[in-house]
Amino acid sequence: MKLSYVYILRCSDGTYYTGVTTNLENRIFKHNTGFYPECYTFKRRPLELVFYCEFTDVNLAIVKEKQIKKWSRVKKEALINGDFDSLINLAKKKFDRY
Repeated sequence: MKLSYVYILRCSDGTYYTGVTTNLENRIFKHNTGFYPECYTFKRRPLELVFYCEFTDVNLAIVKEKQIKKWSRVKKEALINGDFDSLINLAKKKFDRY
């Protein structure tokens, strides 16, 4: 069974990058060495791996990556810090403006 990983990197400018891969160690190495010059992380090195989780289904990993990418910074930090109880309360809510 091949594992897939969803990961979050903290960039040198304090932003977060979320990605998905089947080879976490190699992907982090490529991010940190600037292997992908057009990637968001290229000019934001050095990078720190702050979160990852394993998936046995790559399709589910891709769905979760896309979901996390839409999250607010605060919600991503709750995930990174393992504050899973706060995640539901940090969902973005849209209210009509009058």
